[in-house]
Amino acid sequence: TAKTIPIAGKYEDRALLKKAFDDIDTALAEGDLLCIFPEGRLTRNGKMATFRDGVERIIQRRPVPVIPMALQGLWGSAFSRHPSNIFMRLLKGFKSRVGLVVGEVIDAEEVTAKLLQEKVQSLHDRKI
Repeated sequence: TAKTIPIAGKYEDRALLKKAFDDIDTALAEGDLLCIFPEGRLTRNGKMATFRDGVERIIQRRPVPVIPMALQGLWGSAFSRHPSNIFMRLLKGFKSRVGLVVGEVIDAEEVTAKLLQEKVQSLHDRKI
């Protein structure tokens, strides 16, 4: 089953942030697959924001391989923050073509936020 781990920035709720990293570590220790969005927020302009260091903190605590993935086709859909008319976004959301591009596994020792962002951007830019 799909589970979520609530997270907040350190200036929003330090206790929730600590609990999130503890829950992430537990999930990985139990062999669960974890999907994170390293930008920490939805894009406001359709471009990827700088990846934050959370992935590095996770890997330092629990060294596991990372599989980079990129979602395509979400910008302008009902699931984005595109400034277009909400009705048009909802309409497009029902007929948007969304893709998921999966990259090669990165060993834990090699993972940095910068490297991961480069890999994900490359995947995002691919035509599918």
